[in-house]
Amino acid sequence: MLHAAAAATADRPPIERRRRLTSAALAVTNQKVRGAYSPIVIAGVVRLADFILLSLIGIALYFGYVSRLAGFHWEYVAAIFAMAATAVICFQAADIYEVQVFRGNLRQMARMVSSWAFVFLLFIGASFIVKLGSEISRLWLSTFFFAGLAALIVERVFLRAMVRGWARQGRLDRRTIVVGADQSGEQLVQALKTQDDSDIAVLGVFDDRNDDRALDTCAGSPKLGKIDDIVEFARRTRVDLVLFALPISAETRILEMLKKLWVLPVDIRLSAHTNKLRFRPRSYSYLGEVPTLDVFEAPITDWDLVMKWLFDHVVGALVLLVALPVMGLVALAIKLDSPGPVQFRQKRFGFNNERIDVYKFRSLYHHQADPTASKVVTKDDPRVTRVGRFIRKTSLDELPQLFNVVFKSNLSLVGPRPHAVQGKLQSRLFDEAVDGYFARHRVKPGITGWAQINGWRGEVDTDEKIQKRVEFDLYYIENWSVLFDLFILLKTPLALISKNENAY
Repeated sequence: MLHAAAAATADRPPIERRRRLTSAALAVTNQKVRGAYSPIVIAGVVRLADFILLSLIGIALYFGYVSRLAGFHWEYVAAIFAMAATAVICFQAADIYEVQVFRGNLRQMARMVSSWAFVFLLFIGASFIVKLGSEISRLWLSTFFFAGLAALIVERVFLRAMVRGWARQGRLDRRTIVVGADQSGEQLVQALKTQDDSDIAVLGVFDDRNDDRALDTCAGSPKLGKIDDIVEFARRTRVDLVLFALPISAETRILEMLKKLWVLPVDIRLSAHTNKLRFRPRSYSYLGEVPTLDVFEAPITDWDLVMKWLFDHVVGALVLLVALPVMGLVALAIKLDSPGPVQFRQKRFGFNNERIDVYKFRSLYHHQADPTASKVVTKDDPRVTRVGRFIRKTSLDELPQLFNVVFKSNLSLVGPRPHAVQGKLQSRLFDEAVDGYFARHRVKPGITGWAQINGWRGEVDTDEKIQKRVEFDLYYIENWSVLFDLFILLKTPLALISKNENAY
């Protein structure tokens, strides 16, 4: 009986370690939260929309009236594009490309009308100076002014409704937690909450102290737990900003906390709200009127995130189309080689330690499948099939992950390779073997990566192998660019041929 119980325990998949949170923290994490929209990207898209809208209206009026009477002149088209670009520049100078302004109505419209009128006055003045005023259709010009203004007003009305809807959904909020539940923390939370048109949403405060210095609530925001709880809390709900309310003089405490928190894909700042030591104004970044010092920034945000998304989906779709015939042949070979399904699904770490299903071609015998990766595949492993040895050596078993990239969007083409949740170095989990291991999850994992093309792939049986993987992954995160992704992707086939000694 004891042997049977022991066998049952051994067969049971290992339980994943998760830190227990306080009831106050659980109340926040249990709330449904949608993904955030970048104000920088929204403003950029509106700029582009304004330019395209004004250009289309001007060209449509030109072809509908002027060119029918006087023939085509490219100068008109050039002038239309110049006026549309000038309008965007003037709108920018008038500060109407701010998400907070998009929410309003009267202030936005007044600035937009005056800027649009200035563009036309500028155009009329320029045409007078170069003596082209008599050649420009006054009917076209006046129609362009009023039609463009009407289109801009309608666009802003729709934009206002969309932005207000996003605000109600919390997509424009910067979900913030404050470290330090003392008087300084209370003053900071109060200052953040009393600002008008602020996008800061304070979720709560964290503090290790249990004495009289630690408050249960700071300006109405509850204490959610201790510093060690922040990492688990940020993995269960969206956190955009960690703000320290501790004084700069508490250097030792701050450094100890940063060692625990830098693995998170969030902005980390030190509040200078109550500090007596003052730096130059350019040294600060401001949350409304609250000065802060930047410590860590979340990697790959705003337009960089858009560019990476486009790279993954456009290039990923092309690679998938090219790879489909090869995938068909591999699937057929697996089916003929051994009984069982063609694909294999495994839980792995995704962005911010999210658990994702990663698909691969099956390379082990089906009855010896290891979905938790509790036993590392080694050289001449008897569990590996004949076809499995070949596709593992050539990394053809990774091809189904293209579906993860293109359709599920939980993998990138390039990024830190996703390790199995229960991946181990001997008897230790990877995060126990390497300090800062989870920092590699600050970005979305990838099919290939900087570590892989430098030879750090395959079996992990020494401390050096996992440490080097993490080291190269962190270098990639800190130095990311689209060109870097393209370089890694183009170099991957060569690396698979020349650096496959660790792939079994």
